[in-house]
Amino acid sequence: MNGLIKAKTVRVDDSYMHVTLEDGRIISTPMAWYKPLQSATLAQLKNYKLICLGTGIEWEEFDYQLSIEGMLVTNKQEEVA
Repeated sequence: MNGLIKAKTVRVDDSYMHVTLEDGRIISTPMAWYKPLQSATLAQLKNYKLICLGTGIEWEEFDYQLSIEGMLVTNKQEEVA
């Protein structure tokens, strides 16, 4: 095992981003953590691609990339305002 945390799918609802990992776990984080994505429609949020061997997510339309490991950081207070 290479130790990389890899995404399989991404799903977004009104409040959370849910990422299913290759090993079956699901990470859910508040959309409030991702200001560049907050004004996006659900259709725009579905238009993502997995990058960096599945260790990241990209929304080209917003020029926004998110690492899966970054979703696991619990101290996001500076991003929530």
